[in-house]
Amino acid sequence: MRIIPAIDVIDGKCVRLTKGDYNIQKIYSNDPVDMAKQFEDAGIRYLHLVDLDGARQGRLVNQKVLNDIATQTNLIIDFGGGLKTNKDVATAFENGASQITAGSIALHKPQVVQEWISLYGVDRIILGADCRNRKISVDGWKSDSKTDILDYIIEYIDRGINTVICTDISKDGMLLGPSFELYAEILSTTKINLIASGGIASLNDLKKIKEFGCEGVIIGKAIYEGNITLKELSELC
Repeated sequence: MRIIPAIDVIDGKCVRLTKGDYNIQKIYSNDPVDMAKQFEDAGIRYLHLVDLDGARQGRLVNQKVLNDIATQTNLIIDFGGGLKTNKDVATAFENGASQITAGSIALHKPQVVQEWISLYGVDRIILGADCRNRKISVDGWKSDSKTDILDYIIEYIDRGINTVICTDISKDGMLLGPSFELYAEILSTTKINLIASGGIASLNDLKKIKEFGCEGVIIGKAIYEGNITLKELSELC
């Protein structure tokens, strides 16, 4: 199972939100590059980088942070937040992303995501399936659709997607454990490469997620609050 720390960026700073609420944010570092270097020094190979400004504004904003991390570390970066156009995706790849996460655009304009898959290959496009009460949430988690999470993932499997990041928004930033039941349902129903995200609070959570068969796990607040140390992650990696 891949261990994937998260860096969420607002105004060039490394922050964490609670349940996706931009009004409840905490700054953990003024230097996302330094944070990324700490991850790399701990033996971590992967990074989930989210442009929260981009997600809120519906356009790519923090490509410089992406470029700085990509040029100053060897981390394998998946990048998301505000990617809406072919130009956005091309810019993300040009600035060092190895993969991009298709979020709101995947619900609003699935034909665009299909084009990205054709252009770049399925291994470089991740489906971002963020949900609240099982319904897909979009536009920086400001609005919820009527689309069920499982139906959505199955639809995109039919479109060729093989990797999904699934975040249960109600768990995100709460440090109360992830949505084990939801992940178990997805994995028992599909053969998708599932990356769990949201609510990871302890090493025990990581062990359970691994037992479920998740391909990867994204860890955010648990690292920044010290619930899981970089030394512990280094040993896991």
